[in-house]
Amino acid sequence: MKIKSILFAVALSIGLFATSCNSNGENEGDTIAPIVGKWGIVKVGTNVNGVETLIDPPQNTSGCDHDFINLKIDNTLTSGDYSSTVSPCALTTMSGTYSKGDSKLTIVLNGVTTTYDIVNLTLSELKLKQGNNISVYIR
Repeated sequence: MKIKSILFAVALSIGLFATSCNSNGENEGDTIAPIVGKWGIVKVGTNVNGVETLIDPPQNTSGCDHDFINLKIDNTLTSGDYSSTVSPCALTTMSGTYSKGDSKLTIVLNGVTTTYDIVNLTLSELKLKQGNNISVYIR
């Protein structure tokens, strides 16, 4: 029984050590965190020559909830856009599909396919990059 306890402690220590070795703050998109969920956009910007510049998303209407993507377990999605042009914080949604693999997220909305690099995916943050453009979402 004591040997099992020691082996368990060693295995746990190795696992904790292995997960703490990445010190650069980026996980390069590979993670065990689930991508399924409702993600509100909180920052947009660019990455030019390694310099990242992020701002508040101009598409988010002041006083309304954040625009969002809701990625469902069956690989369908809902994209939500809040706008006050017709009535305050009116929500418009579009349905589509998505797939995730090899540090990429591919979204199909209205027949248009867009593939993003997953820069970071944690339980609370999803950072996507397409070309020089970056979008940061939170749950």
